[in-house]
Amino acid sequence: MSPRRPTEPIGPLDPLIHEVARLVIVSVLNECESADFNFLLGTTGLTRGNLSAHMAKLVAAGYVEEAKQFVDRKPLTQYRLSRAGRGAYTKYRADWRKLTNGARRRG
Repeated sequence: MSPRRPTEPIGPLDPLIHEVARLVIVSVLNECESADFNFLLGTTGLTRGNLSAHMAKLVAAGYVEEAKQFVDRKPLTQYRLSRAGRGAYTKYRADWRKLTNGARRRG
């Protein structure tokens, strides 16, 4: 068996979730009903711009729902995993387990 080339996919993992920052975001959102931007900023350690960019990708993919409102004349953005996002994360975790705990190499 020839070694895997770096350009080949590593397995069945969802590439949108597999990116480290988005994996952290989705993991946090999986544990709470919803979270505001500042909470995610503090829990992920990302910069505002980085968090905004990753959230935009997750919202565009339909994995995260976004709700914007004003509270005391200040913007408040809430995020929550959509049904599709929760399902994708559950599948990602199952695929990760298969990839890491599946068939063991012999030899």
